[in-house]
Amino acid sequence: MTTPADSRVDQTLARLLPPVETWLDRFLPDLVTKGLVEFLVFGIKQAWACLFGGLLLLGMIVTSVAYPVSAPIARYDFLVLYAVAIQGLFLVTKLERPSEALVILIFHVVGTVMEIFKTDAGSWMYPEDNLLRIGGVPLFSGFMYAAVGSYFARVARVFDFRWKHYPPLWLTLILALGIYVNFFSHHFVWDVRYVLFALTAVIFLRCQVYYRVWRWRHQMPLLLGFLLVSFFIWIAENIATFTQIWLYPNQETGWHLVSLQKLGSWYLLMIVSWVLVTLVHRPQRVDQSYAGLCCGPHRWL
Repeated sequence: MTTPADSRVDQTLARLLPPVETWLDRFLPDLVTKGLVEFLVFGIKQAWACLFGGLLLLGMIVTSVAYPVSAPIARYDFLVLYAVAIQGLFLVTKLERPSEALVILIFHVVGTVMEIFKTDAGSWMYPEDNLLRIGGVPLFSGFMYAAVGSYFARVARVFDFRWKHYPPLWLTLILALGIYVNFFSHHFVWDVRYVLFALTAVIFLRCQVYYRVWRWRHQMPLLLGFLLVSFFIWIAENIATFTQIWLYPNQETGWHLVSLQKLGSWYLLMIVSWVLVTLVHRPQRVDQSYAGLCCGPHRWL
């Protein structure tokens, strides 16, 4: 089998997987082996795409249990330096492209502005003191939004996304702007999030994302993909609040599971992130050239 060497992870897997498949074939039917390898590669590529967010979350967990009280800088300030170091390392090692980093920086700024407003409105709080902050918002908070943008930029590359019925870019930009404005305006006027949910469903209803894992190409409705990603962001949010990186009002006297209503908020904010990433990774339609990228059966799931 041959696979396109369009990313570092593909090249590495092309060297490592053949011996694994040979070993598995000694015990399992060929189709089962291929299915297990497909599932394994899917997990590896997802982990690779989540690398920035995973490292950031790891830093939150470790510092929540092991950060010295006598450290010369506050925990939040350390996390700022830690996140900058990760981002710099990604650029130096070319794990992230400068154009992608620019879009991620924009989302960092977009997220920080929203954080300043939301903390002032009492939606959530950062309980620890630190130096590198704007008002009640530590500067590292923007990197949590950047992690979502980083994931989308990387996942689009490693899975070689192609699209059918992707809506016009201008329409998605208007939707993203409306979502972002509503995060502020609902504090003063009617919350139109349900209207935005409906518009999202209408705009992306027919959109299908096609992606390559290893041997086979797969297909998924984009709306389902959005829902799955927002669910895992919600899980990460629960981990972050458990480490007391930030707290919602009902968590100040003790940790509680983050409300499922936040899943909807992440769903909408994630669409903003994705639309920004499409400014760099313009959605490409499925065509005949895509059919030549993989060997094996054309399996659409």
